[in-house]
Amino acid sequence: MVDAQRATRMADRIKVIVAQALERRIKDPRLGFVTVTDARVTNDLQHATVYYTVYGTAEEKADSARALESAKGILRSEVGKNITARLTPTLEFVADEIPEAASHLEDVLRRAKEKDAQVAAAAAGAQYASGENPYRTSEAEEDSAADSEADDDALGASDVDVPESADTDAQGTAGESER
Repeated sequence: MVDAQRATRMADRIKVIVAQALERRIKDPRLGFVTVTDARVTNDLQHATVYYTVYGTAEEKADSARALESAKGILRSEVGKNITARLTPTLEFVADEIPEAASHLEDVLRRAKEKDAQVAAAAAGAQYASGENPYRTSEAEEDSAADSEADDDALGASDVDVPESADTDAQGTAGESER
């Protein structure tokens, strides 16, 4: 097994080699504005996945994908010439979805910010429907609450009601243990 650091270094090198070969060697008219965004190599250095983006319409993206598939052999031979490995890894091209996902996420965040601004503008002149304290208490309710608190404080330990069955059980077991 090869270490992951070597695979990462090789992936970086493959990304540069493929990008340069696309720019200089591949003259396919179907190949649009292709940008190599990332490359990943398996730890055994046998397979490389190259991620790319294409600027243009869906049809131009499909044409570029077909052009990359047809140029796979040339690109692999370029990689084999420029890396120091016993075996040249196979290449797989995958369209990178991250820029499109990021664009969608930015659009969602922009819409959320606009809605937050609308809510803040609506809340600026708003007033509470029932005043600042929604839990209104009348004078009578405040007095009865104060009385019940005073009653609770006045109760002592002797005023606590204990069920009779609990008293008998406690006395019965205590009497048996003394005998």
